[in-house]
Amino acid sequence: QVQLVESGGGLVDTGASLRLSCVASGRTVSALTMAWFRRAPGREREFVSAIAWNSQIYYADSLKGRFTISRDNAKNAVYLQMNSLKPEDTAVYYCAADTGGLGVWNPRHPDPYDYWGQGTHVTVSS
Repeated sequence: QVQLVESGGGLVDTGASLRLSCVASGRTVSALTMAWFRRAPGREREFVSAIAWNSQIYYADSLKGRFTISRDNAKNAVYLQMNSLKPEDTAVYYCAADTGGLGVWNPRHPDPYDYWGQGTHVTVSS
């Protein structure tokens, strides 16, 4: 079992920055593939970024350069630094963990991730 708790969301103005945190318990994040997904109102869940067990990092092409994922093994946490936020970044952001239990490897797709956090809301005002 893996428990994931996100935090750091909020209401910000266009151009602001936020850092989302995802603290894990039950497993060590450095041994997992950890990811951030988001779901905007009226839209499907969307891949944001992932960091694999081997430290390989993946980003959605549209977000590369503004968002940065990182991992702190000592705190067993993963972070998402979001800069130059835009109204279209408004969404619920979810942290996810792929333990390998589902036997599928695709860090950009939600299906392999077997544990999810409750989500943290990010609202960017125009």
